[in-house]
Amino acid sequence: MTASSAVLDLDPPQSKAPSARQRQVSDFSELTRMVQETGLMRRRYAYYWARFAGIVALLAACGVGMVLLGDSWWQLAIAGALGVLFTQMAFLGHDAAHRQIFRSGQWNDWASLVIANLFGGLSYGWWLHKHSKHHQKPNVLGTDPDMINGVLVWETETLEKPKTGIRGWLASHQGYWFFPLLLLEGLNLHVNGLKTIFGKEPVKRRAVEITFVTIRLVGFVAAVFLLMPVGIAFAFIGVELAVFGFLMGASFAPNHKGMPVIAPDVKIDFLRRQVLMSRNIRGGRAVDVFMGGLNFQVEHHLFPSMPSPALRKVRPMVIEFCQAKGIKYTETTLIDSYRIVIAYLNRVGIASRDPFQCPLTAQYRSAR
Repeated sequence: MTASSAVLDLDPPQSKAPSARQRQVSDFSELTRMVQETGLMRRRYAYYWARFAGIVALLAACGVGMVLLGDSWWQLAIAGALGVLFTQMAFLGHDAAHRQIFRSGQWNDWASLVIANLFGGLSYGWWLHKHSKHHQKPNVLGTDPDMINGVLVWETETLEKPKTGIRGWLASHQGYWFFPLLLLEGLNLHVNGLKTIFGKEPVKRRAVEITFVTIRLVGFVAAVFLLMPVGIAFAFIGVELAVFGFLMGASFAPNHKGMPVIAPDVKIDFLRRQVLMSRNIRGGRAVDVFMGGLNFQVEHHLFPSMPSPALRKVRPMVIEFCQAKGIKYTETTLIDSYRIVIAYLNRVGIASRDPFQCPLTAQYRSAR
């Protein structure tokens, strides 16, 4: 121990300078205090009720259109419209699940159940469990469920063996398959929901979830086949699922894919974890609608219970704060974000042929 460090050790604890870790924690406390003073965390009841009523009215209009059109291939246009509306309803359910709509947690839970299960045919319990893990540790290997390898390779550090042959070739070009695969994401979301509510894992309000999902899925399919010939009915369901899945995937993928991936042992505070691993998408109100407010991903991850219409307003404050603290704030256009996602997937896919040559987390391990 050096003389200078000995002197420091003799100082009373309250006189010690705060550690880097303590300063980082206080950074987020400071930002939170500034944001709370703006009033942007207040509930937006009129906004959300109007949004819900508008989507329901449009869904009802689509139902009337289905009845009037009957035996017509123009039904596929309505199927596409339903895919868009179910996506918008899913965004509304996302906000309710994050406690953005009501002050009451119970009201938000029931709103999520009605929106996700009854209107969307999805499992709120499955989504909440998965999405909560993502928010806690975005882009953390082995923890973030959105980084788990499946059909696509998102990271190479957990691969047990290299991908070879046709699988290796497909992986090395997987970025180009990403958007076509999103056409199946709607079906995947429904299947995962059904596996959860009918599975062995504990599910809160399982009976309610099963009832709502059954009404939605069985009722929707029955209505389609009662109103249309078999061929058009199958095409109708296919188009609706494809549009819904594509829009859902295309709105979530730009937010974190291609951003730094870190190992579970990396030490990083909440503020920097959420900002450094997230990407915002620039654009006007049309982008807000297309992405359901998820284009302000940095702000959403910092303040997940903030109503989505307030995210645009808090963005300049977050940017200024990050600049003052020397924290990199990432923002790009929607098209550029898609280019980044494709390039990232191809790069990881190529590395999967020899995963031990591509330690994606090395750049952040020094941050411990």
